[in-house]
Amino acid sequence: MARIDLDLAHSYVPTPRTDEDYALLPLRFTFEDGGAYALLGPSGCGKTTLLNCISGLLRPSHGTIAFDGRDVTAATPQARNIAQVFQFPVIYDTMTVGENLAFPLRNRGVPQAQVRERVGRVAELLDLLATLDRRASGLAADAKQKISLGRGLVRQDVSAILFDEPLTVIDPQLKWQLRRKLKEIHHEFRLTLIYVTHDQTEALTFADQVVVMSRGKAVQVGPADALFERPAHTFVGHFIGSPGMNFLPGQWRDGAIELAGRRYMPELPPSVEAALREAGSFRIGVRPEYLRLAPERDRQAVPVRVERAQDIGTYWLLTSGVQEAGALAGTLRARLGVEAAGLRAGDTAWLSVFNRHTCYYVNEELVS
Repeated sequence: MARIDLDLAHSYVPTPRTDEDYALLPLRFTFEDGGAYALLGPSGCGKTTLLNCISGLLRPSHGTIAFDGRDVTAATPQARNIAQVFQFPVIYDTMTVGENLAFPLRNRGVPQAQVRERVGRVAELLDLLATLDRRASGLAADAKQKISLGRGLVRQDVSAILFDEPLTVIDPQLKWQLRRKLKEIHHEFRLTLIYVTHDQTEALTFADQVVVMSRGKAVQVGPADALFERPAHTFVGHFIGSPGMNFLPGQWRDGAIELAGRRYMPELPPSVEAALREAGSFRIGVRPEYLRLAPERDRQAVPVRVERAQDIGTYWLLTSGVQEAGALAGTLRARLGVEAAGLRAGDTAWLSVFNRHTCYYVNEELVS
């Protein structure tokens, strides 16, 4: 395994002049040896471009890539000694499952006894033992993708294993099992794993560190709890969570927060209060999980007009509008308990917005 240091940017345009010309904006980041990372973001945000720069399939237009301090910017994928698992299965249909798993090792002259041991171990972890002697051509797409995963995991000498949305063709129930298996494999072998996905559940359950990307930029890097509790950017708040974070416009006036024509004085750290006072205008962010029904005219609550209350099974999802001077100032979605069952469209309710989980954003960036 290897420590991977990135200091790069990439543009597919020969002479970029603006940020819009870059598929990857300038990025400095280190993937530590033995870490499990996810590159998370919507389609077109630069995830696969970054992965291809790491693998050597694409040379960055600016900057360098180093493996364990060695500059590999111009090196081929073979010279970088990486394994890559793609979105769709890449296997030999004419070979058996066992032969497919063994091929990367035999191709490097690994002794037969070690090949058998390693193939058996990876096949056991991926539940492929029963099919080792079957030809790959007769297997379903999800079984073939498990073989692709195994071919990436079977080598012990690689610098890193790169996954480009590898569970796309996998049955949803099997996805959950394979994510758990990959986590077990990482813990056992301490491989350097970099996993590209647009699925937040995959990223947050697989990786120790998640790199959230938007428009070619890494907007936040951190563990799952940090991304959920303290999104560093409003995009992260929107993208992480189901539903995502609520945002409402706020103003600082006469020593208090003004929201939808009402004044609020929540307890704020001195640094946050100073930043909001200086900015004047900002956005208030609160997760649906941290909204609660409150008594009428509660000092930390906002009056809302109920649009709908949906019984999701394990919780009620309340969708409501915040009104200001007869106009819609924002929408709040709240994950509530059975106390929401009696609410109907058109009702007025009060939601407690200000609490220790509330975040504040100036120019889309978290104030702390």
